[in-house]
Amino acid sequence: MAYTSFGEFVRILRIKHHEVMGDMANVLGASLPFLSAVENGKKNVPAEWIGKITEHYGLTETEQQELEEAVEESKTQFKIVAGKAGNQQRKAALQFARSFDEMDDETAIKILELLSKKEGKGE
Repeated sequence: MAYTSFGEFVRILRIKHHEVMGDMANVLGASLPFLSAVENGKKNVPAEWIGKITEHYGLTETEQQELEEAVEESKTQFKIVAGKAGNQQRKAALQFARSFDEMDDETAIKILELLSKKEGKGE
């Protein structure tokens, strides 16, 4: 079974605090099956969980940052708000979405490099 970055992060927390999955589900106000689905990448992490986990486990600023990164890496769905996008930006977003499932790693790397170069010019 594949675990997400979030799943790995919270498993380590539970071990450190001698808790089981049911304990964490109670803290989060979630069912055990829902927490399991989130840990396994079948559902996105609800935004309010970051604060609940941070508070309950007394995470440091660094640990909270690691949690937030794990949540981002574990997302199964993304939303693009195209309200201010121009026609070409919308076309690019739609083409990317259509091509995403068949994209190979080489193409993904090229896209990341292209976008990184664009970000560097704006700074």
